[in-house]
Amino acid sequence: MEKFIPVVVVNNLEETEKILTALKYSNINTAEITFRTSFAQSAIEYARKNHPDMHVGAGTVINAEQCKNALKAGAQFIVSPGLSSAVAEICKKANVPYFPGCVTPTEIMQALEMGITTVKFFPENIYGGLKALRALSAPFPQVKFIPTGGVDRSNIDEFLAFDKVEAIGGSFFVKEALEKLDKKEQK
Repeated sequence: MEKFIPVVVVNNLEETEKILTALKYSNINTAEITFRTSFAQSAIEYARKNHPDMHVGAGTVINAEQCKNALKAGAQFIVSPGLSSAVAEICKKANVPYFPGCVTPTEIMQALEMGITTVKFFPENIYGGLKALRALSAPFPQVKFIPTGGVDRSNIDEFLAFDKVEAIGGSFFVKEALEKLDKKEQK
């Protein structure tokens, strides 16, 4: 898994292509396309067909129907803001990684019972950030975390230095990549 997972919200094909191109220009080959818009499934299908070198997943998947649609579109991983046993079961059957949002010991224990050892920690800035991750890592040494929702350039290095952080998720990667591509195009 790459260390950076851009959280991508898209509304149309043109926007999808521009963001994926910008991410690749910034040497980021992963995209978590969120189910926050009705275009998500089409965007995942487009990304898998037109950018086969990218690792494309679905984010903000909150129920079984969205999960099935994401997998049908070709999603290579599923991310949720919380833990869904229905989504976990679908992903397990499809042999697709599922990264549910887990911020409490109870949620982490439930994820472990489902065979999940890497969880999204969201929103990290509300639930204690790196201090909380360190505390949770003591009773759960087998768990890796993907913090999102508050990670940015001011604190990313601290998170990356912690060995229990599998990757960093965030929309700021998209913003930075688009700015970098715009500067290139202006030259």
